Parts: sequence; structure tokens; C-alpha cells
Amino acid sequence: MTAILVILLVLAMIFVVVSLVRGVIAFLQSYRADIDAGGEHQREMQLKQNRMMMNRIKFQALAIAIVAILLMLGHR
Repeated sequence: MTAILVILLVLAMIFVVVSLVRGVIAFLQSYRADIDAGGEHQREMQLKQNRMMMNRIKFQALAIAIVAILLMLGHR
């Protein structure tokens, strides 16, 4: 059981990093001209940034829950 949880924890941590990197890349692709003009590309990048950061939060919560379960199993 512990091995499965550790594998899930590692996967969750990988997904956190991937979501963070994708969100930062979307942020970096937002050009100042698009921000000032409020173009369609800017709206798409903002939505992608928000989606990636929400995914990051979800995966972090999952990782924390797995760590909590591992700690509870370790106290038995």
C-alpha cells in the first residue's frame, strides 16, 4: 500500500511541476502589445494561465493528501 502511495505522490509532484511550467510559459507568451490591446490571443493566454494554475493547486492538494495518508499509515 505504501509503495502505491509513494508512486502516486511522485506522479502528483510531477504533475505539479508540469502545470507550473505550462502556466509560466503561457504567462511568458503574453506580449505587452496584446495586453494593451486586449486581443483575443491575450484572453486565450489568460485562460490557459488560470487553468494551469488551478491544475497546479489541485495536484498540490492531492500530494498533500497523499502525504497525510502516508503519515497516518506510518504511525500504526
